[in-house]
Amino acid sequence: MFSKEEAQKLRKEFWIAFGKSFPRKWILYNTKIKDFSFKFNADAKKAEVSLDIEINDEIFRNAYFEKMWSLESILEEELGEINKDEFYTLENGKVISRFWITKENVSIYNKNTWQEIFEFFIEKMEGFERVFYEYEDFIKDV
Repeated sequence: MFSKEEAQKLRKEFWIAFGKSFPRKWILYNTKIKDFSFKFNADAKKAEVSLDIEINDEIFRNAYFEKMWSLESILEEELGEINKDEFYTLENGKVISRFWITKENVSIYNKNTWQEIFEFFIEKMEGFERVFYEYEDFIKDV
């Protein structure tokens, strides 16, 4: 479909366009909790907004996962149906805990779906941030 260089160029254009269209400071890695971060992801088939708990110590990772899971109904009020996996395996083999929302049938390689992805990113990340800020003290108390 695309050469490696073309695909890389399109991905770069996508993220630049997103940043220019919605110039806002997101919480992302600035949660003040080590290895507890919010992420945007888009690929050839879908877009995702996630909360990744990448703490190496399984006891602490589990404690944060349980805290977030206890907020599941609140998360779903803000975000709609949410996926969760306490032992999510990344492509590199690392096991993390993850909460995420997916939008299917969009592609970072199809400029016609970019606006749809951007709107999805904004809506879902703002929802994650609202829950985080409202329950920040509760979440951090591990």
